[in-house]
Amino acid sequence: MISVLLATYNWPQALKLCLESLNQQTDQNFEIIIADDGSKEDTKALIEAMRPSFAVPITHLWQEDIGFRKTHILNQAIAVAKGNYLVFLDGDCIVQSDFIAKHRELAQPGFLLTGSRVILNEALTKSILFWPHWDTKRFFNSLLSYRLSGGINKYLPIKIKLGDGSWRHYKKFVWRRIKGCNMACWKADALAIQGFDESMTGWGHEDADFIFRLQQNGIIRKSGAWATEVFHLFHHIHDQSHAAENARHVREKILAKAR
Repeated sequence: MISVLLATYNWPQALKLCLESLNQQTDQNFEIIIADDGSKEDTKALIEAMRPSFAVPITHLWQEDIGFRKTHILNQAIAVAKGNYLVFLDGDCIVQSDFIAKHRELAQPGFLLTGSRVILNEALTKSILFWPHWDTKRFFNSLLSYRLSGGINKYLPIKIKLGDGSWRHYKKFVWRRIKGCNMACWKADALAIQGFDESMTGWGHEDADFIFRLQQNGIIRKSGAWATEVFHLFHHIHDQSHAAENARHVREKILAKAR
């Protein structure tokens, strides 16, 4: 089984659309674990209201809001996951109906996957947030016009899905295209490196550190582009005051390994 580890923080409107898109999956053999970094009661109320309509189980993990501690709550989610394969997703992302199916298709022992995203601009995001429910058909019917108007930054990777192959493999660690909002690995491999580095607090680069340590432990990185694209809703930039320090933290590990 696949466990979707869904990170969220105080944006229930986006989380609702994300959950609705997960409820429309062609592959229903998965669970959802919501890793909540301290959202208010409205997020809990939303989850409780939506849970009865889901064919797959939903677990809501919550921790006190004392700053950005995504690494800690994700480690809690890894620990309770019942699936042997973990897909990491953010609550500000909407998934395509074959999202789980494509991740399962690309899953392979000894590999991790870094997925891709399609970025929605502010105007389109605001429009979609007013929809009463996530409507896949409505969105896809306007896909080309969204691209021509600048509402989305990609079109072809949504329309064309490519299969597996060695062309997806990375020869070495590269920082590029690592997105914590869409990546996957085997639970055993995540546990082998003790999950995310919880000393990394504040926004930035905890995902790159996680991928680097998986690769240093012998796991091969595979690209999920042209298969697993998610739709990333526009939001203003997070507090990046810790980003430089977190990046330095990762670079020190890379340099130490090189020596």
